Amino acid sequence: MKNNQPITIVKPTRREALFEISAGLGSIALASMLRAEGQMPHHVPKAKRCIFLMMEGGPSHIDTFDPKPELTKQHLKAFTRSGEMESAMSSGQRYFVKSPFAFIKAGACGADISSPWVHLQEMVDEICFYRGAQVESVNHPTACYQLNTGNQFGGDPAVGSWVTYGLGSPNENLPGFVVLPRTSYPQGGPGNWTNGFLPAKYQGTPLRAEGSPILDLSPPAGISRKRQREDLDLLAELNRQHLAERPERGDLIARMESYELAYSMQTEVPGVIDIDGESQNTLDAYGIGEASTNDFGRKCLLARRLVEKGVRFVQAYAGNWDSHDYIEKAHGALIRSVDKPIAALLRDLKQRDMLKDTLVVWCGEFGRTPDNGLRGGGQSYGRDHNAKAMAMWFAGGGTRAGHTIGSTDDIGAKAVECVHHIRDVHVTLLHLLGLDDNKLTYYHAGRHKQLSQFGGAVITELLG
Repeated sequence: MKNNQPITIVKPTRREALFEISAGLGSIALASMLRAEGQMPHHVPKAKRCIFLMMEGGPSHIDTFDPKPELTKQHLKAFTRSGEMESAMSSGQRYFVKSPFAFIKAGACGADISSPWVHLQEMVDEICFYRGAQVESVNHPTACYQLNTGNQFGGDPAVGSWVTYGLGSPNENLPGFVVLPRTSYPQGGPGNWTNGFLPAKYQGTPLRAEGSPILDLSPPAGISRKRQREDLDLLAELNRQHLAERPERGDLIARMESYELAYSMQTEVPGVIDIDGESQNTLDAYGIGEASTNDFGRKCLLARRLVEKGVRFVQAYAGNWDSHDYIEKAHGALIRSVDKPIAALLRDLKQRDMLKDTLVVWCGEFGRTPDNGLRGGGQSYGRDHNAKAMAMWFAGGGTRAGHTIGSTDDIGAKAVECVHHIRDVHVTLLHLLGLDDNKLTYYHAGRHKQLSQFGGAVITELLG
């Protein structure tokens, strides 16, 4: 109210509301109405939540899930490349590089998987491997942005932000979008989980990789919960009065909401992030306590606990997969660090009857080349960046378990079957969660914006 006079708001159509907002008529009630309108699925979802396992740095498809016998025949064969640049470092003298790893046919589905994946071999019948995805950039920051937000140049909302904007969060005491980063943030930093032009409440909440995942979970010494509640109520009233004179200030709404969420998290979060109550068998299954798997094991277990408590979208980072040298040593160690935790996560979700409606995604920002500069010969060879072929898989949430979809050429340089831009992967992810990319829009800077930027197609081959 203003000057103690009630304001009557006539609910417009969605299209009218969006254009009226752009003309300066955005009010708290109208903004709330639009958010509530958006937080329902557009169709019956297959997945209720998503765990996104982000292998930052660009894992090699050729050394994980896409064997290339032809490279064994061509190993260390020299050639000179000129013309189109497929990699940031692909011109001049080159050498083909075979995989240092053996491959097996695992599971009843006979999925191709490299030998370092000892534990994941047992879970391949739950996985849909996809070999047809492509991105545009071979630079880490822009590729990470495109994978996470759909925009190479950053500034747009992350996938998790779009999901929580569209569906909301089942648990009001926890963020809808939680990020589990490494100690060093990925290239591009927090822009990988930004809310962009969406309201600030939809940004990802990162949990610290070392020490307490969230600082200041407890009130200061001498401040009771009752006193803290009274202080917040007073602050909220002052903010409401301030906002009544400035209804266009969406950042004030976000600030008020963040205070309330922080207060609620002080009660809810400690019980979620404390994994000491888990059985020793569970901790062992995730590799917690083992030097090579402890860090990512904790992230995978925490991801399961978070989605179990109602968090809609969890993204867990592992890296660095940027193996230009010594790919056997580098990729071998990285695979071992995530293999046991990921297999435990899939098994745990299935045992809890959660995998059927939890979408698990595994990928990096791009793949790697079948060739490289020799870099000294012997076992020192690695691979460069490759935007035209990459490793990616899905599990649960309505995906086609026990199948391999798409293919790359005989040396793994380029996807050639069931080829889709990353925007179509985004559209498919939203589809599985019950959201239509063409309907999940937000009016900003003069137009209706969406995750895919300008539309995309569902990859029907990935659907179960």
